[in-house]
Amino acid sequence: VEKWVDPHLDTSAWEWYDLSCKARDDTEDQVLRDAVEAGARIGAIFKEPTITPTAVQQKELGLKKAWGSPNGAMRRGWNGITISRDTIHIDGMELGFKEPVLFERHAVGGEYGAGWKKVGKGRLVTKFYPEDKYGDAILVDERMLEDDNNVAVVYHNPYDNIVDLSHHFFKRCLAAKVTPYVVTKKTVFKWQEGFWQTMKEVFDEHYKADYKAAGLLDGCGGELPHLISDAATMQIIRWTKGGFGMAAHNYDGDMLTDEVAQVHRSPGFITSNLIGKRDDGTMIKEFEASHGTVADLWHDHLAGKETSLNPLGMAEALIGAMQHAADLDTANKAFIYNYTTNLRAAMHKTMVYGQGTRDLCGPDGLTTEEFIDKVAWRLERYLKMNEEEQDERRNAPVRPSPKLRRNYNVDEEAVTEMFKEYDTDNNGSIDLNEFTEMIVKLGVAPTKPAGKEKQKWNA
Repeated sequence: VEKWVDPHLDTSAWEWYDLSCKARDDTEDQVLRDAVEAGARIGAIFKEPTITPTAVQQKELGLKKAWGSPNGAMRRGWNGITISRDTIHIDGMELGFKEPVLFERHAVGGEYGAGWKKVGKGRLVTKFYPEDKYGDAILVDERMLEDDNNVAVVYHNPYDNIVDLSHHFFKRCLAAKVTPYVVTKKTVFKWQEGFWQTMKEVFDEHYKADYKAAGLLDGCGGELPHLISDAATMQIIRWTKGGFGMAAHNYDGDMLTDEVAQVHRSPGFITSNLIGKRDDGTMIKEFEASHGTVADLWHDHLAGKETSLNPLGMAEALIGAMQHAADLDTANKAFIYNYTTNLRAAMHKTMVYGQGTRDLCGPDGLTTEEFIDKVAWRLERYLKMNEEEQDERRNAPVRPSPKLRRNYNVDEEAVTEMFKEYDTDNNGSIDLNEFTEMIVKLGVAPTKPAGKEKQKWNA
């Protein structure tokens, strides 16, 4: 923030909340409640990795208690729908998947909110009381436990938001032109059938025709494909071409996205975005790095040792939060998108030029501080070049709009769709690589016939 953001942006309106274990302990977790309230109000959140203390860490840090995961409170407080985790791609750098992989992990329910108790032999009964806890009960399960040592576990999966998850997933996959897969273990866990059925109903009614028209169902019989979670673990390793999306329950999504991260080189090349919704329908988006606290590097830093942390995941999260904030409040949208696009380009180019951290470049890679300084230098140059280019455009002769021509008969909606197709990084502009791909596909690319002079191209 100090070297990449502060020199270029006024952050005085940003709200900051310290979610360290000590701050949560000192405030009896009031700081977390304040952060959740602020996130719901603002709608765009950047979160740094946090620690959920173990019993050992509770003792080491002198905490009153082992505070629970802040992520759970955030998902509940922001009506969490899904955690989107996607592969990050850098032009000119070979990573694991050639094309994007998109993932939706159901943000609530499952094992993470389970209640449990160690019990011995006896009868275990699970009952549900509709509305009134003192009314008539519905028997969920009853069984005899024969072992002396058992753990009884109870959890549930709230399915009201699966419709929202479905729309979010299918819209994203269609925009990215990837084939969507729904992942469950419904053959054994019969209760997961509802997850699949709801997603299929939404798909068939709202998206199937568009996917078929785009050719995204050609390899799966023209229908929304389902994968058993066991098969998904194998296909993630095999499908290194990428070009697919998956949606799964909370725990399966957690495990499978870790596998995606490993195939794609490291968790540093995966995004992690919590998607929620306010009561008025406004989307709440929280962005964080998927790699956690990297505690070993932090301890080295505190000890004064040299570190080499790749900050790409955190920087991508910050970029995502800033862009969503600009989408919600459009007053400075063009400026924010220009800045974040240049920041991303500065990071990516620094890595491509062999000036990355040691996870990319080996022992000769840059330290954390050296990488930050190099990106800051390149960002400054890129922003200055943009300003000079804008000055040139302002001073250039104004050409009359082609729309003023008498024979103007352009399908502007079709043009917009074509632009989206070739603007592969969705940054609102087409770079040289995207332009080259476009003219090759359109069959108008200049060619170099063998033995002949290079073809000239006159606009």
